[in-house]
Amino acid sequence: MIKLGCDESLPNNWRWVEANDVMDVRDGTHDSPKAVDEGIPLVTSKNLVGGKVDFSTCNLISMEDHEAISKRSSVDDGDILYAMIGTIGNPVIVEKSREFSIKNVALFKFTKGTEVYNRYIYHFLNSNLAIRQFQSNSRGGTQKFVSLGNIRSLQIPLPPLDEQKRIAAILDKADAIRRKRQQAIQLADDFLRSVFLDMFGDPVTNPKSFPRGTIRDFVETVNYGSSGKASETEGEYPMLRMGNITYEGGWDFTNLKYIDLSANDKPKYLTQKGDLLFNRTNSKELVGKTAVFEEDEPMAIAGYLIRVRPNEHGNNYYISGYLNSYHGKQTLLNMCKSIVGMANINAQELQDIKILLPSIELQNEYEKIVRATKSKLKSFDKSAEWLDDNFNSLSQKAFAGEL
Repeated sequence: MIKLGCDESLPNNWRWVEANDVMDVRDGTHDSPKAVDEGIPLVTSKNLVGGKVDFSTCNLISMEDHEAISKRSSVDDGDILYAMIGTIGNPVIVEKSREFSIKNVALFKFTKGTEVYNRYIYHFLNSNLAIRQFQSNSRGGTQKFVSLGNIRSLQIPLPPLDEQKRIAAILDKADAIRRKRQQAIQLADDFLRSVFLDMFGDPVTNPKSFPRGTIRDFVETVNYGSSGKASETEGEYPMLRMGNITYEGGWDFTNLKYIDLSANDKPKYLTQKGDLLFNRTNSKELVGKTAVFEEDEPMAIAGYLIRVRPNEHGNNYYISGYLNSYHGKQTLLNMCKSIVGMANINAQELQDIKILLPSIELQNEYEKIVRATKSKLKSFDKSAEWLDDNFNSLSQKAFAGEL
């Protein structure tokens, strides 16, 4: 583990420690238990969202498999979960309302009488100091992961317990203000899922008696992205990769790379407003991430993405709404093929996905609601950036012993 910051001076009563010296740090199962219709949730990296565990998209496993996993990695109230693969991080303090098992997730356990406070560790795991350590030691090409060994050797600046609690209380208050926007986004996502079901009904029972077909019925063109090498700093166009699409169907434009395209390649690899982008290769839990591109300026797409443009019968907001629904996510999870730890859904398989075929007029009405909802959220963007900058500055001072 690269020991970033460990030569930095700390207040006299602080000390640098490795995570596993002051906590019991474990990981979940390395196996792939068989999914069952009724059973115990298996929480993976994708289920750590906004400081909570999202059980709605978990696979279920048998009680026998759960008990076998729990012998090694039982999860209790107050423990911290940390994603080890894909989008590394997203720590969650467990508030255990039900039994569950973990996979691709690190587990920080806190014993009675411990010298560390879980909320202090939670905020540290979200800090730039911790993130830089993990980024320096993460491995993998298209699918990043951090090993249990690196998590165990994470370097933590540790003050006395009372000071940990004081710092955590300050950061809790600052974080609560910052999270109001995240809650607004979650509420908007929940609202749009409700609108989708209200307008189009359950895809299984089809209560509105729409014709049934496949995504192919709505498609004009489908293109794979470029396999060209992108640069960290140089290139005419930003290049969208799998990490730029969020699991919920949004966009994260941090960590962009750049590429130049020839005149012949521009029509094949550039996006335009309204394109649907589909992540065709990723971990099994994350393959199939889908979002509609809404930016005014074009961007290039990498080879792990598929660009879909609809015909006169289809609307990409409707297709995206379905693929990001609970039923759509389960369909993608059940159909993807794993190849050496990665999963894949190709362009033909994407187009073969079964879908209801409502009228284009109804699809367009859904688009209007989606766009209006997202437009309202944009008013939060500038204040959110200011809040993030201030919180990060406060966090940096906190873990340097300057609060």
